[in-house]
Formats: sequence, C-alpha cells, structure tokens
Amino acid sequence: MIDILIKDILPIFVIMFLGFMAGKKKVFKTEDSKVLNKLVLTYALPAALFVSIVKADSAMLFDDLKLTVVSLVVITGMFLWAYYSCYKFFKHSKSEAAVCALISGSPTIGFLGFAILEPIYGSTATTGLVVAIVSIVVNAVNIPIGLALLNNGRGDDTNGVKKTNPVVDALKEPVCWAPILAVILVLLDIKFPAILDPNFELIAKANSGVAVFAAGLTLSGMKFQLDKEVVYNTIQKLILMPAVLLIVGLLFHMETDKLQMMVLAGALPPAFSGIIIGNQNQLYERTGTSSLAFSILLFIFAAPFWIWVTRMFA
Repeated sequence: MIDILIKDILPIFVIMFLGFMAGKKKVFKTEDSKVLNKLVLTYALPAALFVSIVKADSAMLFDDLKLTVVSLVVITGMFLWAYYSCYKFFKHSKSEAAVCALISGSPTIGFLGFAILEPIYGSTATTGLVVAIVSIVVNAVNIPIGLALLNNGRGDDTNGVKKTNPVVDALKEPVCWAPILAVILVLLDIKFPAILDPNFELIAKANSGVAVFAAGLTLSGMKFQLDKEVVYNTIQKLILMPAVLLIVGLLFHMETDKLQMMVLAGALPPAFSGIIIGNQNQLYERTGTSSLAFSILLFIFAAPFWIWVTRMFA
C-alpha cells in the first residue's frame, strides 16, 4: 500500500498543488481552467474512454454476468442516489445535482483502476475484466445519464420550458457518444485495429494530468470548504458505494477475487470527468472540487480498510 500511495495517490496531490500554486501566483488565470477543461472534455477524455473500452471484448461482458449485473445495478443506482440526495437534501438545482452525481456517484476507474488493482491482485485477466466492466458502467452509462440530467435541468431552469431534447443534446457531446460507440463495437465483436491506438493515445495521455491541474487551478480561485455536504459526498463515495457493492456481491455469491476487486474499484475517489464537466459548465465547482480533494486524501485510509474488510468477508 505504501508503494501505491507514493506512486499513484501522491502524484494527484502534487499536480493539483501545482495547479493551485499556478493560480495563486497568477501564472495562469482561474478562468484558464475552463480552456483546459474544454480540451480534456472535447478531445482528451473521449479519446481515453474510447481506447480503454475497445480493448475489451464481448466475451468479457458475458463471461461473468454476476460481475456485470452487480456493477451495473449498484454503481448506476448509487449514481442516481447521489443525484437525488443532492437535489432533495441539499436543495441544489437539477443541473447541479447532475454534476454532483458525476462526481460523488462515480469512481475514477479509468485513471486509477489498473494503478491500484494490479499491484495488489496482479496483472491478471480477472483484473482486466473488473476494470473493463466498471469502466464501461461509469463511462458508457453514467456519463450519458449525467449529461442528459444536466441538460434536462437546464431546460427546467429556463422558465420551466425545455427548449431542446436533453438526451439528444447529451449524445452530441464527444464524451458521451465516444464510449457508447466503443461499447457497440465491443458488443458486435468488431476489433479496433491496435495499430491505430497511438492516434488516440497521444491526446488521451493528456487527460488525467490536465484535468487534475485544472482542478487545482479552479480551487485556487475559491475558498476551500469542508462542510457537511463535502463530508456527505465523501462518505457516499468512499464508504456507501463499496459497502453496497460488497453486500450485493455477497448476496450473489460472487467469486472471491472478483468481489474484492469490484469493491476496491467502487471505493476509488470521485471521477475527474465530473469535475471537468462541472467546471466547464460553471456548476457545483467549489463543493465538487473540495469533495474531490477531501476524498483523495481519505482514500489513503479507505483503500486498506476495504481490502481488509472484503478479504475478511470473502
């Protein structure tokens, strides 16, 4: 765990701190974060999602239906609960609640999935299976739902009249249609030529670093907050989601290794894509970024806790 914390978690803090200091020293303006986020949201993130998903195959999705069903139902259910609780309990608008769900209702599986799971469980087919399935749920299901809810909320905020179809608007976004296209290719067993991967991977590599730097830059223009909502978002992401995954996985009698990996994947910090979408749309920025920073800090303790708990029960 020490090795994981130093190699995988610490760099997130370092890059976020660099963005924060760049904003404080006026090397970058706080508004520049929107330009960086636009780069990530329009090009880097869609490319990263597409390349990571097309490397899977249809057999992965059907080899273990228990893993697929539990991941889909629980993670999507927790995503919708995050939306509902933000809207009902904390009285945010529907569009802000959608961004909250994209943050506290989704694990950052694309960035930290292999980095966290492989050192603990090894570079096995099971590890790849868990990361692939959770990635598909988060990126090809939750993100489109979140964008549709975001656009739907905007329609409600405009004098109660929806001027456009929120689902259609969501599907126009590269971050939405790129992972869906990748899943369709996987289900049809259409192999994306590996020789073309570098064309996407070069821009995809900018995804995580630029996103975290932009989050720090955004935070530099705001006062960091630690209130009950940030605490609730953190508990929801680091405790509630993995706990529900563990309980449902045990009820379905999932295999030990897959159950442990799925629970740890669910305990990962919030997805950076939610921060990017929130900052780009100027929604839920302060609370969302504070929730991300606090969750990353506490993941240092959450990771070994869930490894111990799942091994004990499994």
